[in-house]
Order: sequence, then structure tokens, then C-alpha cells
Amino acid sequence: MRIPFTKMHALGNNYIYVNLFDVDLEEVVLPDLAKKVSDINTGVGADGLILIHPSDVADIRMQIFNKDGSEAKNCGNGLRCVAKFAFENYLVSTKRFRIETYANIIEAEVSVDSGVVHSVTVNMGEPILRRSLIPMTGKDISEVISEPFDAGRSAMKLTAVSMGNPHGVFFVDDIEKAPLYELGPVIETDERFPDRVNVEFVEVVSGGEFNIRVWERGSGVTRACGTGACASVVAAVLNGKSQKDRPVMVHLNGGDLTVKWSADGSVWMTDEAEVIADGEFYY
Repeated sequence: MRIPFTKMHALGNNYIYVNLFDVDLEEVVLPDLAKKVSDINTGVGADGLILIHPSDVADIRMQIFNKDGSEAKNCGNGLRCVAKFAFENYLVSTKRFRIETYANIIEAEVSVDSGVVHSVTVNMGEPILRRSLIPMTGKDISEVISEPFDAGRSAMKLTAVSMGNPHGVFFVDDIEKAPLYELGPVIETDERFPDRVNVEFVEVVSGGEFNIRVWERGSGVTRACGTGACASVVAAVLNGKSQKDRPVMVHLNGGDLTVKWSADGSVWMTDEAEVIADGEFYY
């Protein structure tokens, strides 16, 4: 079976995109397809697979699979790529439109010059802060802020945020010394997170500038994570390290992203998305 695809990235967070307006794939094959197409040695190589579907409740629908075949609920960098793909391939006809995800419906707006999308602004909605809804085990409380977290380092403190997918945020003094490879996989699979968790280590340079490193559940270390950047900004505000309505420049390995947690509760994210290649995958 030949499957046409587009490989795209946002801040180096790269996925294989398949347009299901034109291609018919059975749901049962998608986890295996994600694993095979993502393999760097025997596939195309990517952080995962993203499908672009028609939607009954929005303009388009995004479905995400990590490279281990598990299904993800949301992806901020993926959303920007989907918005660019949808506009440039005439799946939508306006610059502002809605994208259905596993978690919720997202508003996107594209900035266009001569038919080419140069940047995308996405309203990621309101963060979920209640412990049971993140989800996280333990006594159900409204917010998990700077909670002691024993994962081999007694001084670690966790702030938990969901942006439609769960995140555990840890603040560090030096991002270069963050235990990303050591503790990322340990925290991801900790029994306190029944759905596993994405892990962010954050160095606050100032209230308007952060350095972040990411361990994504199901994918491991990635160059960037849009929802992780959003969760980190929310966590910083909750910990008094930044303020609402203040744009924050987030530095990730893949590049920079602007995030703002507005006073009305919505989290906004703006940056570019890029096409890498088009091709056919033989499945």
C-alpha cells in the first residue's frame, strides 16, 4: 500500500502528516503505521504520525500517534503544522479556523504572504489544573504546585498541568544540568501518572524568558514541545515566576516559541511551521 505523506516540523518537532481527506486508512492499522513510518532506520524517521481528518464539529480534525504507536491527546507543534497544511492545501478557506483534537477544539489563525503560511497563532484553551483531571493519583486537590516529588532527587518539586495532555514541570537553576535523560523516562512512567506524563525541565532566565528541555511520553527527548512550553509558562505563573498576560519567549532545542497565558484563562502560542518533504510511504 502506498501512502502519500508530508513531513513537517515546528521547532524541530517533526511528524509525518497524512491527509485523510484524500486517503482512506483503517483505524486498526494506525498504531503500527506510526511505529513503522517513524523508525529512522527502516521508515522515514519522525517523532510520530499525525492524521488530518474531516470533522463533524470543527473545520478539520487532528489525530496524533507517538512513534511507539501510542495515541496522544494533543500536540502544540503539530497543531501549527496542521494549520499550515490545511490552509496551503485548501482544506480550509479562511485564515481563522477550528481544529478538533482528542482533547478539545482549538482555534488557529494563520499569517499568510502570497499564499504561504509564515506563522501560526493557536489558542490552546484553558489549562487543566485539578489533580484528578491531569490525571494524577493521590488526594484530589484543585492545583498541584511545587509538590515534593521523589524520583531519585529529594529536592525536586513538581507542578502538574494538563494542556489536553499531562505535563510534569520541574524548575532548575541550570538547564544544561537538568537530568533529562536520567529522570525523563522514570517520571514519564511513574505510577502517580496513570496515563504517563510529559516531563519539562525549566530554567527561568527572567519573567519573560525561559529555557526548556522536554521528555515526551511515547517519544523520549524531542527538540521541542508546544504543549510543554504552554504548560511550563502556566506553571511559572502559578509559582510566581512570571505573570498572566505577559508574553514569554521560550527557548527550546529546536528554536524559540512565544507563549502567553491571558487574563481570560486561555493560553496562546505563536511561531512558524515548516514543510520538510513530500513523498510516498510503502506500507
